[in-house]
Amino acid sequence: MWHGYWSNRLLSMRRSGILVTSRPIRYHVELIAMPDGSQRRIAVPQEKGIDVRIAIDLVRMARDGQFDVGVIFSQDQDLAEVVEEVKHIARTSKRWIKLVSSFPSGPNASSKRGIEGTDWFRLEQAIYDSCLDPHDYRPKS
Repeated sequence: MWHGYWSNRLLSMRRSGILVTSRPIRYHVELIAMPDGSQRRIAVPQEKGIDVRIAIDLVRMARDGQFDVGVIFSQDQDLAEVVEEVKHIARTSKRWIKLVSSFPSGPNASSKRGIEGTDWFRLEQAIYDSCLDPHDYRPKS
């Protein structure tokens, strides 16, 4: 059922002119110790290639003049390299480009900093949490 739901959402976004790139989620199995001492196998989702896709899109769109302000909803420091590349594109093309890293903030936030080289926009934890997809995509075991 969820597959049909997401197919319809992606189609709707594409019709609205949004460039949609999807990647299959890969799973690896982890053993979890249960309170009774037993172990349980669970499938843990692992995204692959999303940061590379974001980097490629940022460089292409900056080079093509498709944005002046980019908001990256991530704290992945691997993206700091693409930030420097976009700044280089801005300098050589004599354009003003601003990159912002938005991330959840609050007492339970895992990190207090955005991507190096960007302006940091702290998003209230409750607002961030309200945007999360509640669906559990792990395969049923």
